[in-house]
Amino acid sequence: MAGIYIHIPFCKQACVYCNFHFSTSMQLKNDFVNALLKEINIRKDYLENENIETIYLGGGSPSLLSPNELELILDQLHKNFRICQPAEITLEANPDDISYEKIVAWQSFGFNRLSLGIQSFFDEDLKWMNRAHTTEQSINSIRLAKEAGLSNLSIDLIYGMPGLNDEKWKLNIEKAIAFDIPHLSCYALTVEPKTSLHHLIQENKSPGLNAESQARQFLLLMDWLEEGDYEHYEISNFARSGKRSRHNSSYWQQKKYIGFGPSAHSYDQRSRQWNIANNALYIDSLKKGMPSYEIETLSPVQRLNEYIMTGLRTLEGICLQFIKDEFGESAANLLNKDAARYEKKGLTVIREGTIRLTREGKLWADGIAAGLFFEKL
Repeated sequence: MAGIYIHIPFCKQACVYCNFHFSTSMQLKNDFVNALLKEINIRKDYLENENIETIYLGGGSPSLLSPNELELILDQLHKNFRICQPAEITLEANPDDISYEKIVAWQSFGFNRLSLGIQSFFDEDLKWMNRAHTTEQSINSIRLAKEAGLSNLSIDLIYGMPGLNDEKWKLNIEKAIAFDIPHLSCYALTVEPKTSLHHLIQENKSPGLNAESQARQFLLLMDWLEEGDYEHYEISNFARSGKRSRHNSSYWQQKKYIGFGPSAHSYDQRSRQWNIANNALYIDSLKKGMPSYEIETLSPVQRLNEYIMTGLRTLEGICLQFIKDEFGESAANLLNKDAARYEKKGLTVIREGTIRLTREGKLWADGIAAGLFFEKL
């Protein structure tokens, strides 16, 4: 089983924190769609005829494409890949792009899951982030999706931003629970190089981030969603029973996937490749029938470290038997020994052949993963 990711590189405006590849100009949209359809056909053999269990359109803002364009993309995927039934087919959408008619059309094409970029239920936060939607549009988009019968919803929320105190953060979570949203992706705000936020902080036009506040709001988040009957199945992701993101889970489980569109990544368990992050050059390369990408063959150490990094973030944790089978008994023994150091500090739990993070350990997930990395095998 494998997955497909499609990157739609267009947005109405740039959020202050975003470092994903996108353009606010729609001038090349038609040419992009044609190039994307061609890339799907050219690279159809990458997954070696694997069955496709998940499709995810992200970005950027996929909801900026017309219903006809989205239908063309899904039709092209069905022509070139063996897509399982029922596959999970997700569309990322912004609240300001939502209408009842669009949701009905999306479902008729095969989309059965919607990921809404809510980020906050407070207009002042949305304005600070330079989001294009309002709180009213957020609430309306959830209502319209449910009225149209699309109940498999996920929403994104951001914490740890300037101006978001604990009371407002709690109200955000309470609204999500009250709306009975089955899946939440909650991210700590980060300052990425070359973003608007990075420049604002450098120029003292915005306060920096408060690490203590972010840690506290993450701990509160875990408490509130546990009380709300959500499963914390990955550091940033929470789901009601049976509502995990199958697509994102496949990344953490090291399954194969192919990425289409500029900047999209692909992985076949032996190598990783990524498309050029330039819309015009992406389109031009496809016109010539030569997709432009870079490729990296992964060494055993790289594959092991990647598994450590992704596995540690999940509820299931790192499986020592998998390490033994894939990388040898000595690697499993050494990893177990290294993880024991963190267990003494109350940051990991080693039990039943797995290494998992404790509640406090989740605050230090990246650092613990780096501390467990191998330099050689």
